[in-house]
Amino acid sequence: MIDPLILWQMVRSFVMISLMAIGGMNATVSAVLHEVVDKLHWMNSAEFMHLFTVAQITPGPNVVFISLLGWQLAGWKGLLVATLSILALPCLLAFGVGRMANRVGGSRGFRLLQNALVPIAVGLVIASGLDLAQAAHRGWLTALITAVNLVVTFYTKANPIWGLAASALVTVVAGHTGLIHFS
Repeated sequence: MIDPLILWQMVRSFVMISLMAIGGMNATVSAVLHEVVDKLHWMNSAEFMHLFTVAQITPGPNVVFISLLGWQLAGWKGLLVATLSILALPCLLAFGVGRMANRVGGSRGFRLLQNALVPIAVGLVIASGLDLAQAAHRGWLTALITAVNLVVTFYTKANPIWGLAASALVTVVAGHTGLIHFS
């Protein structure tokens, strides 16, 4: 039997996190990690990273990640509660802001507000990336792979998919040669 308190805690947590989703779902990963791992202790950082990885390789929107968390914690009920909690309020807000933008979209104040939200979104995405790098850290090799990907992505115009593919290849080779051990 699923504890109803977990479902209500999911509603409370994910509704609050959904209000920070400026810049997309990946911008909230840092907050979700803090809430699920550090604050509520629903799982450890390794389990969190496994779910995040599965969600990232799954086709579809990034919100799949929250659905997987809900499913992992409370089965189908958790999946439904987590998904609705993370989506309902932002959808209503987006609808309202869209209607308002149709009326005042060309105004100087509205453009100023749009421009002010850009650095907030960028900051949230960077914070999420740093938290994910820290949660994924499993030794010197993961730190090196993360640093190399950061430098290549930042200083070149290379598609990040090549860094991901190279990282996977390096990790597989390191695992087969005994350089690292998977737990």
